[in-house]
Amino acid sequence: MSEVLLFHHALGLTSGVLKFADDLRQAGHKVHTPDLFEGNTFNSIEKGLAFIEETGFDEMRERGVRMADDLPHDLVYAGFSFGVLPAQKLAQTRPGARAALLIHSCLPISGDWSFGPCLTASLFKSTQWTMILFSSAKVTSSCARDR
Repeated sequence: MSEVLLFHHALGLTSGVLKFADDLRQAGHKVHTPDLFEGNTFNSIEKGLAFIEETGFDEMRERGVRMADDLPHDLVYAGFSFGVLPAQKLAQTRPGARAALLIHSCLPISGDWSFGPCLTASLFKSTQWTMILFSSAKVTSSCARDR
């Protein structure tokens, strides 16, 4: 199974994000859930975005990128909404990336990706969620719910 680095959304590391990580663990994956907000959670996107703006979007993204420093390189990088910023940057720039799971967001696709030229993009959408999966490996299982 895969090892996943999962980044939270602008509300912080909420119980919904942790439940999603637990679902992945129950499916056999090893999942890391760093807290970019150092324990802060918010009850509105506006409050979460205000917190991000205080620190700076670039700094917050780089904080997420640094979270991967002590982890193996062959990870699946995943993020919900705001968490897509560090997940996508790592997937595009860190050698060894296995896949990118970008949920509720995606930045413009440009440049080379660390998993090379065999890139598959899949868009999954329902009334509750949108997930974009980029991978060069065969995907054996995936799940997403409104979190």
